[in-house]
Amino acid sequence: MSDQPTPQDGTGPGDTPGDEIRGTERPETPLSAEQRLKERRATAYRTAERVLARVNLRATLREQLARLQEAAPGAYDLDESVDIYGNGVVEALEKRVADLLGTEAAAFFPTGTMAQQVALRCWAARTGSPTVALHALAHPEVHELDAFREVAGLRTVRVTGEPRLPTAQEIRDFEEPFGALMLELPLRDAGFVLPSWEQLTEVVEAARERDAVVHFDGARLWETTVHFGRPLPEIADLADSVYVSFYKSLGGIGGAALAGPGSLVEEAKTWRHRYGGMVFQQFPTALAALIGLDRELPRLPEYVRHARVVARALRDALRETGVPWSRVHPGEPHTHQFQVWLPYDAEVLTEVSLRQAEETGTYLFAGFWNAKGPGVSMTEVTVAAAGLDWTPQEVAAAVADFAGRLPEAPLS
Repeated sequence: MSDQPTPQDGTGPGDTPGDEIRGTERPETPLSAEQRLKERRATAYRTAERVLARVNLRATLREQLARLQEAAPGAYDLDESVDIYGNGVVEALEKRVADLLGTEAAAFFPTGTMAQQVALRCWAARTGSPTVALHALAHPEVHELDAFREVAGLRTVRVTGEPRLPTAQEIRDFEEPFGALMLELPLRDAGFVLPSWEQLTEVVEAARERDAVVHFDGARLWETTVHFGRPLPEIADLADSVYVSFYKSLGGIGGAALAGPGSLVEEAKTWRHRYGGMVFQQFPTALAALIGLDRELPRLPEYVRHARVVARALRDALRETGVPWSRVHPGEPHTHQFQVWLPYDAEVLTEVSLRQAEETGTYLFAGFWNAKGPGVSMTEVTVAAAGLDWTPQEVAAAVADFAGRLPEAPLS
């Protein structure tokens, strides 16, 4: 895709009504630097011969529609009527999720933000406490514009800000009462980290000792089975309710589910309607979710295991380059996603990553580089189907090429 300016729709400064009728061309609105970078990254990603993961959010509309059309017949009977306000294929998806997690019921939601607000306000009514204990890096605290407080009328308290899940002792010693404990599994902003199975069960027991319910923010719960060494129903059974996403690991279009006791789910459906989540038709999203459950869910353990191979190769290769220091976190990934930290400005690392992709066809670090301090940046690495054939030697070669493009003086 060209970096040249492209015509934009609508009128702008200097446009005269009727110009298009007289055949006068409107002045082109130049793309901003941010827009040019976005298009450049998208083009590099689409044309790269080698990546560690192909994620749907960077696909074109044509590609997404083609995938849906190709895979949908194997996921659901397309001769059935389309869904209306949550019946049909949506109900089938809800039953599938409940069966997979071993819960009494599940409810489809258009977003996880809505699903978790509803779940926790339902629990607040039952416990008599609007206070939700969670991690300072939990998704509602960092990415949802205080929606728990502003929309759901909930109050949050932060058990810890350490880059790990809360400990059982921290739960027992916390100075304030709370009605619900929310645990994000894995904790994305800390590096997609998980506790051990023993630690998780102890944390849940500590919350129950305080008469609190436990809710799992399981947007990425699907890929935790390798780390915990337990099947999904056993993991979900620890909590009173669980939220799961259909696009963060399963490659869906969007959507989420809230799973738990039948009475809670029925109440949640009432609140879903009140929140505006009773969408007229949702069959594309539901079909994409079913396809993800068929295709991606069985492969997630394979992705997790190979992510550990890739992470080890990245760590070893970075140590052998001229980079002053680097960090792969966690050293052994808990899921199929992990972080890489380097001592350069985000703009420098973004440019080097792009040039490597454009000049070699290998897009090693295709995610965003985020500034974490002066001259320090972090990116998230995902290993999925496209990365399974990367050998440690190929990872090392890509790292060596990447490092060779970095400036000699990294720190600003």
